[in-house]
Amino acid sequence: MQRQIETGLLPASALDAQTAFMALHLEAARALIADPAASALTIILPPAGPDHRDWRLALARDLARESAPKRINIVSGTHGEALSATLRFLADAPGVTGQYLVCHE
Repeated sequence: MQRQIETGLLPASALDAQTAFMALHLEAARALIADPAASALTIILPPAGPDHRDWRLALARDLARESAPKRINIVSGTHGEALSATLRFLADAPGVTGQYLVCHE
């Protein structure tokens, strides 16, 4: 079963956003993926500029390695069809893990 966690707003600065995620959401994400019923976790982050790409991709890859064989992916976007379609795709894509996907309407 794919689980999801949505962070809501994060600071505009990449460094501050990374720090806020680690302090406020990392343990909750780890707890969700530790559930024996969970086979995958998608972390939904708000849209951000290109300066956020590195920390988000590193987070996806590091959590995926830590949680293997369970899958971890990060999706950035606002609620809408693009985000919904991406979440549906990830739910049915057992080989996709450690990815950072940006959704645009």
